[in-house]
Amino acid sequence: MNKHDALSIVETHLTKPRFEHTVRVAETAVRLAQIYNVSSEKAELASIFHDYCKYRSLDEMKRIIQTTYLPKDLLLYHHELWHGPVASIMIEQEYGIKDDAIQSAVYCHTTGRANMSDLELIIFVADYIEPGRSFPGLDEVRDMATQDLVKAAWMVSRNTINYLTEKKNRIYPDTFHAYNDLTRLLNGGNKFE
Repeated sequence: MNKHDALSIVETHLTKPRFEHTVRVAETAVRLAQIYNVSSEKAELASIFHDYCKYRSLDEMKRIIQTTYLPKDLLLYHHELWHGPVASIMIEQEYGIKDDAIQSAVYCHTTGRANMSDLELIIFVADYIEPGRSFPGLDEVRDMATQDLVKAAWMVSRNTINYLTEKKNRIYPDTFHAYNDLTRLLNGGNKFE
């Protein structure tokens, strides 16, 4: 699927600000893919579809979680976490996008996970650093993203955990697994050990 077709599809499912965010995430992801020698086409497609189900009804997302292979414990956490996993299924069912790398990057773009691929890291980081966002500490992550993808993803995980704990929100286990795995990598561990 080409960029134009993908953008046309997601535009009808998103608010104008969310669509503009999606375009910026795609541009950021392609730039990072070029730096880290990852498929720009896969980065672009995954980033375009990362928020595809953001505005699906909660009832529909809940039904999809309950009736598919998605982990049922998602239902115990805030519904903001549901759209990535649900989208990873819906892009295949509705548009035939059956690519494990793309689907996995869409799936974990909000929480991260242990043993993220470079494509998953790129979407995870690009969603966080896209130029339309502005909050304390973001410039540090943006600078790091062009130097060390793992360290940038670690910073995203750290900042997300800090933010959620300050708000006294529950944290999905994959977020902790991502942080722990990225910490291991930063301390000299090998990828996928």
